[in-house]
Amino acid sequence: MTEYRAIDLFAGIGGIRLGFQQAFGNQMNFVFASEINKYACDTYEENFNERPAGDITSIPPEEIPDHDMLLAGWPCQSFSMAGRKGGFGDPRGNLFFAISNILKKKLPYSFLLENVYYLKRHDKKKTFKTIMHILEDELNYKVYYEILNAKYYGVPQNRPRIFIVGFREPIYFDFPPPSSTIPKLKTVLEKNVLSKYYLSQRYLDGLKNHRRRHEKLGHGFGYIVLDPDGVAKTLVIGGMGHERNLVKNTPTSDAYGGPRDDIGKPNKEGLRRLTPRECARLQGYADSFKFPVSNTQAYRQLAESVAVPLIGKIALSMKKAIEERIPIAESHNLKIIL
Repeated sequence: MTEYRAIDLFAGIGGIRLGFQQAFGNQMNFVFASEINKYACDTYEENFNERPAGDITSIPPEEIPDHDMLLAGWPCQSFSMAGRKGGFGDPRGNLFFAISNILKKKLPYSFLLENVYYLKRHDKKKTFKTIMHILEDELNYKVYYEILNAKYYGVPQNRPRIFIVGFREPIYFDFPPPSSTIPKLKTVLEKNVLSKYYLSQRYLDGLKNHRRRHEKLGHGFGYIVLDPDGVAKTLVIGGMGHERNLVKNTPTSDAYGGPRDDIGKPNKEGLRRLTPRECARLQGYADSFKFPVSNTQAYRQLAESVAVPLIGKIALSMKKAIEERIPIAESHNLKIIL
């Protein structure tokens, strides 16, 4: 193919699109995007100069432009360990069928799907078996799947995810190999951070009391201060995402003299949350990527996004497979790299 037409479903802020654009360059042409969240659409439009269509379940498949690649990281909370684990019993889980309906109607040559790694085990593996049955037996795609961790693909974040790749022909495909070098957290940390990102002393004291209570009960819950020579925990939505990704550094003088949060002055230990820009770097977004939304929305968008460098490497592997089209017998394997 000299041009690859792609659609970006459950697009979020465009992380999957960005990875494929980096891999395919001018050969990649996005002809359609869909995202239901208004604030995510604002960020997408700011960076790609086009606004995604709305709820994909309200758009008939026949109205979607023809395309060669379907790309989708559909909502994962219904399958995740941190979420409700509702699976196909949760409306968010049923969004997979919106994807399969488009595949059935438009028959793109290839696809990439992304979700939490727990999808493989959900409901005693019944959920994943249903997905594979639809993709392989009903839609006749040659399917490959693998669990990859972003920390082995260019970002200092422990983020295992399952990736499902399919082709209309039984051609050879191999996921990108992991790197033996893991980036360090300190490479993404900002030097001058505003006071509002530092925990108040009162809030930190509350976190310490909370952890002590759980330790007495034999639980592992509690805040975590990251090692700058290590990697961050998986970015997730909500307070837990901040409290399990704290960093420690000496505040600048204005951190204590500038504007203060309404819950008190910054703590004396120099513990703070990651900034939105640091979270963006943990997902592989360049500093030129813009967030025309509040910090609350930016944190949420980044937690729900993907590690762009990993997506780019998968995209390159897909491009190689399509260009070479080496025939292979029907088979699939799962390799877990955690």
